[in-house]
Amino acid sequence: MSRNFQTLPVVDLSDLEAEDPAARQAVADALGRAAREVGFLYVTGHGLDPHLTDALKAAAMRFFAQPIERKMDFYIGRSTNHSGYVPEGEEVFVEGKIDRKEAYDTGLDCPGGDGRAPMLGANLWPDDADFKAAVGAYYVAVAGLARRLFGGFALALGLPQDHFEAHLTAPPSQLRMIHYPFDPDAAADQQGIGAHTDYEFFTLLQGTAPGLEVLNGEGQWIDAPPIPGAFVVNIGDMLEAWTNGVFTATSHRVRKVAEERYSFPFFATCDYWTVVEPHPAFVSADRPARYPRLVSGEHLFAQTVKTFAYLKARRAAQGDAGPAFGRAEAPAR
Repeated sequence: MSRNFQTLPVVDLSDLEAEDPAARQAVADALGRAAREVGFLYVTGHGLDPHLTDALKAAAMRFFAQPIERKMDFYIGRSTNHSGYVPEGEEVFVEGKIDRKEAYDTGLDCPGGDGRAPMLGANLWPDDADFKAAVGAYYVAVAGLARRLFGGFALALGLPQDHFEAHLTAPPSQLRMIHYPFDPDAAADQQGIGAHTDYEFFTLLQGTAPGLEVLNGEGQWIDAPPIPGAFVVNIGDMLEAWTNGVFTATSHRVRKVAEERYSFPFFATCDYWTVVEPHPAFVSADRPARYPRLVSGEHLFAQTVKTFAYLKARRAAQGDAGPAFGRAEAPAR
């Protein structure tokens, strides 16, 4: 297997739900090759209404154009489910460096769900009905696309297409609206976001301008510019672990942008209490289990706590062992 790619593969999803099993499998096989050999791909033929993306972008531009004092009225640190405005400097990924970006985070909007588990509850919304409507509609649509991709990846692994369905009842998948402002005076090594892999199962991304780069097997950073109408999809840490390394979570970053950029990643994951460990189908004497057992939501939340300043402060105030959102209770079995 060679990962010395120079471009990202493109997969047309049009036949992923075709009546002909061979047509569905052909799409799944293409998804599988990309997930094994690159860990990144573009998907077309997804059927998402482009007007939803246009409305999302308009809502993001309107929100981020406001004064910082107004945006901080909806600061993520005021939320009960890790939603809201994320100012520059709030999250740090690499060696204490501050990324040159701001964001607005939303999740599965579950009024009354607070306390079931961290990151499940009612979203903190701005007092802008159009913003809530545009973001909510896009979230529902992209979550449906993510469910289809879970089925495609299952087929690619030789499993039933509905294999993941039992773990997709109320997943804490997150939609981020990210704004990378153009700053001609920024330092040459100032990145939009530092090199990292994503925590979840996979990510669906649309962006408005170049800037995303993917690390290949030769240590080269490869441009992944937006393709009109397409999504970028990348494998996350949990799907790599679940497949025992058959699928690859590839490091990526956003370089110093040459123009203002908006990015809309949807981090697709499974239900909070889903156990993630190498599936028996991918473990053998020649390929022993390489990843420890973990609980999906606990892993996601633990990584989030390490990144966000407000969560670090909550944890410190409550004692290192204290829960940042209240203690999660596992559902009765």
